[in-house]
Amino acid sequence: MKNKNVLLVGGCGFIGHNLALKLVEKNYNVSIVDSLAVNNLLSFTDNSIVNKNLYRSILNNRIKLLNNKKVNLFIEDARNYHAISKLYENINPSIIIHLAAVSHANKSNKDPHSTFDHSLRTLENTLDFSKDKKTHVIYMSSSMVYGDFKSESVNEDETCKPIGIYGSLKYSGEIILKSYNKVFDLPYTIIRPSALYGERCVSRRVGQVFIESALQNQKISINGDGNDKLDFTYIDDLVQGIMLCCENEKARNETFNITYGNARKISELLSILKSEFKDVEVSYVPKEKFVPERGTLNISKAKKLLGYKPSYSIDTGYKKYIEWYKNFYKSALINE
Repeated sequence: MKNKNVLLVGGCGFIGHNLALKLVEKNYNVSIVDSLAVNNLLSFTDNSIVNKNLYRSILNNRIKLLNNKKVNLFIEDARNYHAISKLYENINPSIIIHLAAVSHANKSNKDPHSTFDHSLRTLENTLDFSKDKKTHVIYMSSSMVYGDFKSESVNEDETCKPIGIYGSLKYSGEIILKSYNKVFDLPYTIIRPSALYGERCVSRRVGQVFIESALQNQKISINGDGNDKLDFTYIDDLVQGIMLCCENEKARNETFNITYGNARKISELLSILKSEFKDVEVSYVPKEKFVPERGTLNISKAKKLLGYKPSYSIDTGYKKYIEWYKNFYKSALINE
């Protein structure tokens, strides 16, 4: 790539900041646009928020790591068309990785207006800038677009039938992106991750909540009976897949499942946690509405076209994450 300018929209989030740090190591010139208002520093000002101080420590750590790597960070609302258009023009990216979104399905169902605004309004601005320059847009979708899995494993050609606001908006973004490709010949890549976990996440995904509850000697609450399966994906594996989409021409105008590629029961994740926290207590509550029945995402296409090779099953990745969280939690308590 002659122009290695990469722009991450919503890049201070869980996926974005981890991706930015790796891209810098590969000598990309990385810029981030983020308002810090969605699932970030400005959204953790309410005193009623659980683990508010811990999350703020984690978020400040993200910013520190980005500053240490000299990542260009622009604090701007990606919904602001005129301001964002000028900013994009100045950055002149060859690739835009669109990460801006409300990152939790339950939040989306409770506040669909905000989810629409931050997911599709921001995408519209990205596409309007990119369509004339033919900028490669990499769009972060979700396994939630599939809805209920009809079999143990789904591939990218499976008919998508999302059942909640979050999955529906993610799939809407995919359709819009493909439409811009047809009308404006805009190059795109769609990535569908699943059940992410890893360092510096504050989105209260299941793996994160388990660890925090154990660290604070709180009872762990599981929705359902623990037998539901998820294709748990460690953040480093997802980052590897996104970077391959940046570097490989075969990624253009394609959709990829980027996961570990082997669904595991939530009870298995719990067993790994219990090996590190012996006295953890568990309660079971009814499963929430609009949570689809999921399983394995087939990653054969990413392996074949991109050379994607995930490295972290939950047996290794989740243990690594637990160890990091133990150390960070101890440090955060000392510095309070």
